[in-house]
Amino acid sequence: MWAMPSAIITVRVQPRARVDQVVTVRNGVLVVRVTAPPLDGRANEAVCRLLATALAVRSSNLRIIRGERAREKSVAVEGLDQADVDAYLASITQAG
Repeated sequence: MWAMPSAIITVRVQPRARVDQVVTVRNGVLVVRVTAPPLDGRANEAVCRLLATALAVRSSNLRIIRGERAREKSVAVEGLDQADVDAYLASITQAG
């Protein structure tokens, strides 16, 4: 059973892309592209794997808590605090 999430990220997903990638942050929402189609939860799993790699945590530490069937999702990250996640989002904003 999951404990209270340490951090939450709002993510906008673009499925069926050419490559899996973190694109940018728009209005506080992380935009990602995944090659997986939005069928049977495959895009959701791809989003969790992509974010786990980007945040250097295990994919089992991520869970979609809102928007499983929508393009915009809330993803809980266990093991990182909100300040760490916000710093990552800021680095994406500065790089893009």
